[in-house]
Amino acid sequence: MSPRIAQPWPLVALFTAGYLASYLLPTTVGRLDAGLPLSATEAGSIGSALLLGSASAGFLLAAHVHRIGHRRLARAGLLLAAAGYGTAALSHSIPVVVAGAVAGGFGSGTATTVAATGIAALGASPARTKSRVWDAHQASTLGLLSVSALAGAIYLTVPHLGPGHGVPLAAIALTALLVWPATGRLASPAPVTTAPRGTGRLPHRGSGLVLSAGILCWSLAQNSLWGVSGRIGLTQAHLTEVTVGAVFAAALGAGLLGVIGAGTLGPRLGRALPVGAGTVLIAGCIALSASATGLGTFATGEIAWNTLYPIVLSYLIGLAASLDARGRWAVLVGSASSLGTAAGPLTGSVLAARAGFPAMGAILAAGLLAIALPLAAVALHTGGRPLLPGAVRRRGGTAAALVAASTAGPAGAVPQVGAPEQSVVEITLDHPVVPARQTYGTAGPGQATGAPGPGTP
Repeated sequence: MSPRIAQPWPLVALFTAGYLASYLLPTTVGRLDAGLPLSATEAGSIGSALLLGSASAGFLLAAHVHRIGHRRLARAGLLLAAAGYGTAALSHSIPVVVAGAVAGGFGSGTATTVAATGIAALGASPARTKSRVWDAHQASTLGLLSVSALAGAIYLTVPHLGPGHGVPLAAIALTALLVWPATGRLASPAPVTTAPRGTGRLPHRGSGLVLSAGILCWSLAQNSLWGVSGRIGLTQAHLTEVTVGAVFAAALGAGLLGVIGAGTLGPRLGRALPVGAGTVLIAGCIALSASATGLGTFATGEIAWNTLYPIVLSYLIGLAASLDARGRWAVLVGSASSLGTAAGPLTGSVLAARAGFPAMGAILAAGLLAIALPLAAVALHTGGRPLLPGAVRRRGGTAAALVAASTAGPAGAVPQVGAPEQSVVEITLDHPVVPARQTYGTAGPGQATGAPGPGTP
């Protein structure tokens, strides 16, 4: 493997450290509300400020990752995350907690930015290790798998470590420190040479903008519910903190199965179907969870929702990575997602306070249904259709992939089943090509059969 291609495992570790804060948002906001003199809306505002810092890092650093250097930027982000979250965990002063949360969020966003850039580079040049070949979808899927497993373990542990807001924040800070050694194995991705020299314009600008706006609203809806899910379980479903934590751990465990399923499917179904249909199903899960009045409905809604959420998110991340091999759309779309995530806790708190949890769930579900079609359209337009047996046929013949596979073609010349279909480029000729007139006769001495005979011009 080329030393300039980003390694998959350090990227997965950075992805985990960057995303952990958003996965622990319900317990973080709930403990801020219980451990400090804050109202539910004020606690939600601190959670939004934390995630806003994460989104700001992506917007500010998207175009500068290659110039600053992946290793240097990742280490700076991890140090800032550890310092910020650690300070917020140890302090009971509200201004210090807010400042530490925002600084930690910026550090998390920096780590996520480096990870997203490296994962997008895997899409352009898959990483080859001794055991397998890694691409962007597989790396992002493994990252979601890692962060889901870690967050589930923390949800099971936190209720037994005593009250206070410091425990979840300290867990995020400790994770950032533990990921630090992995930055030593980061390498700068190989330079992309497909674009003309001197052109810095983003490709697929229309699709990228629609995807950015759609994922902002998508993440807003997800995290509006996620930010108040703990309060729904405690106040509306009348569950204990231990029971709610167990439900969240089970939900994240189901999310692990969803991520494994997404990794197994890969691009076989394309991206449009998982993104569009998955978003519609998530809308129903949100409405069910927000209207829960007991353990059964609460657990069903949360577990089903968390099973589908990482599946759709993995395809959205892979779609963003496919728009630009330099990773700029991956970072910008990820930052738009973080911006929606940042506004989620505050939006959920305000909607719940004014309309109640069931009405909040209905509003969020309606918003998801509205953006499902645009997201699926972008996935269909830029991701292509899956290449399955019979999907590509010669006129009147057998599937081209199967015909090629049955012959002794050179290795690597046959597209794999399930690979995205390549786009067809039309070539316009300035002058029409006129075929030469030829006559064919009986082969004479020294003349091969079928060769041009006498009279050929």
